Order: sequence, then C-alpha cells, then structure tokens
Amino acid sequence: MRHQVRGNRLNRPADHRRAMLRNMVTSLFKSERITTTVTKAKTARRHAERMITFAKRGDLHSRRQAARFIFEPKVLQKLFDEIGPRYAERPGGYTRVIKAGIRKGDDASMAILELVEAEYKPKGKKRVKKVAEPKVEAAPVVEEAPVEESVVEETETEDTETEETKGD
Repeated sequence: MRHQVRGNRLNRPADHRRAMLRNMVTSLFKSERITTTVTKAKTARRHAERMITFAKRGDLHSRRQAARFIFEPKVLQKLFDEIGPRYAERPGGYTRVIKAGIRKGDDASMAILELVEAEYKPKGKKRVKKVAEPKVEAAPVVEEAPVEESVVEETETEDTETEETKGD
C-alpha cells in the first residue's frame, strides 16, 4: 500500500523521473514556458514553485538547495537574479497550467506550463522586417500640354502627306 506517498510515478523509475523533472524545471526557467502532458506539468509545477521560493529567500543556503536541482548555472543565476525578485511580493502560485488540447500521435492530453506574469516571446519563424522607406516629397509634376499637341500635329501631318502621295 502507498499510504501518504505523494506525487505521481509517471511510469518511470525514480532516477529517470527525477532527471526528467529536473530537465523540465530547468527548461521552464530558461524559456519561461514549456509544453508537456498535463500530468507531467502538474508534477513539475510542484518543483518549480519550490525553486522560486528558494530564489525569493535569496540566501546562500537556498541557492545551494536550488543548485542541487537545477542543471545549468546560467539558469540558476537567472532564477535568483530575475525570477525570484519578480515574485517577491507574491505569496505563492508562481506558475499556471493551461490545457492545450490533445497530442496527435498518442492522444495524450497536452498542457502549457508557464510562469505567471512572464514576458513570453514566441519562437515562431523568423520574420524579415520590412524597412520603411523615408517619405520624400516629390516636386509637383507639371503637365506639359504642348508636348501632347505636337504629337497630335505630327499624326495629322503624316495623314495629309499620305493622302498627297496617294493622289500621285
């Protein structure tokens, strides 16, 4: 019996499950949003909230406890320098799980795990920015009426010449 055993096993051995959750939480703090299954998102949320609480404390012991769980030193630094102070006044609830439909391959229910108040920038296709050309005021165009008249005159003279040559 599993009396008071918390958490989901996620159909993995303990070492694999722990490594997977560490990777997910590290990725969450790196990009501030990840997409995964609902069960994994809810399990990873527990660990992410705990790491943010460590970052809010900000002391050396908290940093060492968070460093035991987070893989990358740069992400740990971001956690303590940016993310922790961002939630200094918030008593909890630093992450949210948004259901995102069903995965096509195996019908697993998907979710987005993201930090609350995150400045998310989508990583879509790189768009080429069109540079706006500076507006140059063109000089007023003056229509030259005599040019048009001369064209008309030339055609009339050609007609009269052809008529004269026809008569010969």
